[in-house]
Amino acid sequence: MSEDAGQMLIIYDDPSDQQSLSLDETSSTEESPYENRLSLETTNDAVPYIGQRFATHDAAYEFYSEYAKRCGFSIRRHRTEGKDGVGKGLTRRYFVCHRAGNAPVKTLNDSKPQRNRKSSRCGCQAYLRISKVTDLETVEWRVTGFLNHHNHELLEPNQVRFLPAYRTISDADKNQILMFAKTGISVQQMMRLMELEKCVEPGYLPFTEKDVRNLLQSIRKSDQEDESIDLLRMCRNNKEKDPNFKFEYTLDSNNRLDNIAWSYASSVQSYDSYGDAVVFDTTHGLTAFDMPPGVWVGVNNYGMPCFFGCVLLREENLRSFSWALKAFLGFMNGKAPQTILTDQNMCLKEAIAIEMPTTKHALCIWMIVAKFPSWFNAVLGECYNEWKAEFYRLYNLESIEDFELGWRDMVNSFGLHTNRHIANLFALRSLWALPYLRSHFFAGMTTTGHSKAINSFIQRFLSAQTRLAHFVEHLMGSNLPRLMLGLEDDLVQLTYKHEPQAAQLNLIILSSPHHRHHDGVAVAVDFKDPAAEQQTMQQNLQNICLKTGAPMESHAASILTPFAFSKLQEQLVLSAHYASFQMDDGFLVRHHTKLEGGQKVYWVPQEGIISCSCHQFEFSGILCHHALRVLSTGNCFQIPDRYLPLRWRRISTSPAKHLQSSSSDHTEGIQLLQSMVSTLVAESAKSKERLNMAAEQVSVLLSHITEQPVTPQGVYDISPIHRNL
Repeated sequence: MSEDAGQMLIIYDDPSDQQSLSLDETSSTEESPYENRLSLETTNDAVPYIGQRFATHDAAYEFYSEYAKRCGFSIRRHRTEGKDGVGKGLTRRYFVCHRAGNAPVKTLNDSKPQRNRKSSRCGCQAYLRISKVTDLETVEWRVTGFLNHHNHELLEPNQVRFLPAYRTISDADKNQILMFAKTGISVQQMMRLMELEKCVEPGYLPFTEKDVRNLLQSIRKSDQEDESIDLLRMCRNNKEKDPNFKFEYTLDSNNRLDNIAWSYASSVQSYDSYGDAVVFDTTHGLTAFDMPPGVWVGVNNYGMPCFFGCVLLREENLRSFSWALKAFLGFMNGKAPQTILTDQNMCLKEAIAIEMPTTKHALCIWMIVAKFPSWFNAVLGECYNEWKAEFYRLYNLESIEDFELGWRDMVNSFGLHTNRHIANLFALRSLWALPYLRSHFFAGMTTTGHSKAINSFIQRFLSAQTRLAHFVEHLMGSNLPRLMLGLEDDLVQLTYKHEPQAAQLNLIILSSPHHRHHDGVAVAVDFKDPAAEQQTMQQNLQNICLKTGAPMESHAASILTPFAFSKLQEQLVLSAHYASFQMDDGFLVRHHTKLEGGQKVYWVPQEGIISCSCHQFEFSGILCHHALRVLSTGNCFQIPDRYLPLRWRRISTSPAKHLQSSSSDHTEGIQLLQSMVSTLVAESAKSKERLNMAAEQVSVLLSHITEQPVTPQGVYDISPIHRNL
């Protein structure tokens, strides 16, 4: 007999168990023939027992695993005695609770980021031991040791399924996930679709979003380096075509693309007017390659999402986020936003505090709420919808004191004292709850309507992009000419439905000899969103309906965009239901049916200053009904100019000034001209006299323009792009 055969070989499936876990051999019970017969006669086969027989050690493992799942824990393979092909071969196996042993001490490595994740191991001694028995050349495995005492709480059935051992993705589900990945939809959307298909409640699939992301990570294609090279080449080509195109990138130690960010001339221009409030969305994964995108988005004066910039990051850590924010500020000439909304990411939170110290950071409520099904559906069960309604009520409160009292009541009512997500939300309440944010300007982007619009806006550019180069090409607008031409037809039809003569005017403008370069213009102005363009035109062409007849209303309607005016009009209508009482230090305004409470309004007529304790103007840029009530009762017939912000007006800056400041930039001039044409159509459609005047003046203007020589510079700016179509 060899030396190896004469010595028991012990192998640990997890090497750390050798030091952290020792099972008491004396506590193991070897079966006697009598005990074996007794246990077979009296024991329920659903529970392990001494002497229980299995054909293979894998069958024993599966049995114990199913038992553990019913009881509220999972198991793992611990120790093996013997080895196949050596001596007597494999003779004994140990299976232990997933919380057995203690966490091994990690060796710190300064060159690698450390994951500060708490171990679930707590020294639990529960185990099952099986031994191989050969009887008349028949080999079987028998239970020779079983301890079912745990030193920790066992999980409920609706919680145990989240343990890694029970989270599995079947081959059929893997194939479906891969199919979804090719379409470019997000992991969250994949989960919702599969929940609907399998008719399960949100959060009840046998796997989590993290499992899907890990699966996609493991099957990334091997051609990412080639895609990175294509991406850089495309950005350099775009820079040559348009000097105002901006991009920055970094390479890692292996000369691979590490991070890249870019923006457009039109985006910088939009940011100058509407960059006071910004969303930095890092939640929309591009599943086809391993560079998570971040998109900077804002809202323009028509309430439409506008694109500011994009970044692709190799890693989502403090260093990468800090680099991204620095690049963005560089694109925007060092101008930081007043407020920035992001997902709940501690690295990003820290990076914003470092790179944008004067910017108010808040968390996007819609990104938080999107996680509620996986966080609370299984925990709350039938009470989930009731709890969610109470959450929204607390979220919309005005008083911080009322919020904190209500939160405590909510936690008590639904028994959520030990829920880690609830504790985390409360710890971060100043970053997402409206009572803490109302004194900061967010341009209405915290509302459900805007959240859906922004989410849809981002999805339009991140969907179905399976390669890096295609992704940037899509954003650069190479496929926009056809979209814009299709939009053109929609606009003509829309105008005709509103007023036949307006359609005639629109056709005069769009069918002019110089309009045949419209497809080149759509590209020359870089980034345009056809859906947003159409909604903007619809706003401009709609008839403004005055509801109160108040001079303040008609004055505001002539200045604000239809979107902003509709918000102000809602407040004007509400103000008629409120009473104001003059106090020593201002006014008290409350609903006419209330005898207590109300908001304090301070008004200084001589200086045209008014403010309200509800902070709605500071929050949205729209005066509240409390302030409007005080102005109305004070015989004020026009809203003070400072409370009709430039960012909500039809024309946020002087056209002449804008043309002068960007006269050297042909692209920006074209974009401004398109905006002026849209305004011309909108204003002309309001009466027959305006239409006749506009049609006459435009015809004269066109004749003068066609007589002007075409400079080489003008041709150079558009034709190269036009030839590439």
